[in-house]
Amino acid sequence: MTAPARSTSTTPSGAGTPTPAGGRLPLLDILRGVAILGTLMTNVWVFTGPGAEWGILENATGGRGFGSLPAAAESLFQRMADGKFLSMLTILFGVGLAIQYDSAARRGQPWPGRYRWRALFLFAEGTVHFVLVFAWDVLMGYAVTALLVARLLNRSDRARRRVMWWAAGLHLVVMGLLTAALVAHGSDGDGAGDREGVSRDIVDLYAHGGYPDQISFRLEHALVLRMEPVLSFGLLVFLFLLGVRLFRAGAFGMDETGRRIRGRMLGWGLGLGVPLTVVVTLAGQDYTLLGRYCAAPLVAVGYIGLIGAVVGRVRRPGPLTTGLVSVGRTALSGYVLQNLLCVLVSYGIGLGLADRFASARPWWVMGLWAAVCAVLMLGATLWLRRFRNGPLESVQKWALRRGESG
Repeated sequence: MTAPARSTSTTPSGAGTPTPAGGRLPLLDILRGVAILGTLMTNVWVFTGPGAEWGILENATGGRGFGSLPAAAESLFQRMADGKFLSMLTILFGVGLAIQYDSAARRGQPWPGRYRWRALFLFAEGTVHFVLVFAWDVLMGYAVTALLVARLLNRSDRARRRVMWWAAGLHLVVMGLLTAALVAHGSDGDGAGDREGVSRDIVDLYAHGGYPDQISFRLEHALVLRMEPVLSFGLLVFLFLLGVRLFRAGAFGMDETGRRIRGRMLGWGLGLGVPLTVVVTLAGQDYTLLGRYCAAPLVAVGYIGLIGAVVGRVRRPGPLTTGLVSVGRTALSGYVLQNLLCVLVSYGIGLGLADRFASARPWWVMGLWAAVCAVLMLGATLWLRRFRNGPLESVQKWALRRGESG
């Protein structure tokens, strides 16, 4: 087991990014909070759509076009979020990995060393989350990617750049081939997506079925439901390494270097990502993969620059800023809790509002998103007044300590 590599490009806190005494960069907490709540902007339509988790595979939860005000509102809401905040969260996970590496370097600890146990525990958490709560869990994919990228942090900058761009190239090839297959198959429809697009048995499973039946269904179809992180693995590696690179360049500091880098991210990310998103949206449903997995990461980079610019103008933190920071500090707990709340509100095992309010889409779905966001921000703020870490973060720390002592 080797010690962390020390090169001229790998200072403990990244060039231009001094870590505060408390060990946290405020902008990173805000970005994590936005990313967590932003992923719900996409997932809330999965929970409330016909057939829920499986329905998205049968193309029943896509955008509804712009033919009416409700349809336009839903489409715009989804286009703003789909894949963008997930990509942002992935970049920030790479940032967190770089911070863990630097922490180990300062303490003279071997790398990846104990971080492997952290990643394996995250995989276990993701597995439980997948089985009991939500099929589109991201934690399992993050854990596997982290194990690979963690080892790359001991390599040279040149080696990491090579892997980073090879991963991006591989991802683009995979998405291009899948899109070509969709176009050749002729799956494109009117993009309306209705209840008839999902098998009635699947609709009933989530609207009226029992909890054990839903768990059994996820386990029975686990290979299909876990294909997203497999097909997008190249993107995960690229975004992880991009997060490492941005952190070490000083992109998250509040100094002139950070502002300059974020300004470039804002211009290039939105300048390229937004037009590409518009193009693939107009091209039709067959090009959805290019929107979610190619255009969205560009927009995510722009979002980081935009949020950084807004935060830089805030002179006195208000309730919104405090809430976002609190969610960012309890990101793991917030991610799981928001999905659990949506399950209890939407599925038949809880209030069953997805079926009862089907005719009230999209307005009630947007209201649900806003309500869950408010609960998370308020709950996280109150929790951190008494505890240092979020609930699941505390469980993770406890388990890792027990594992090391054992």
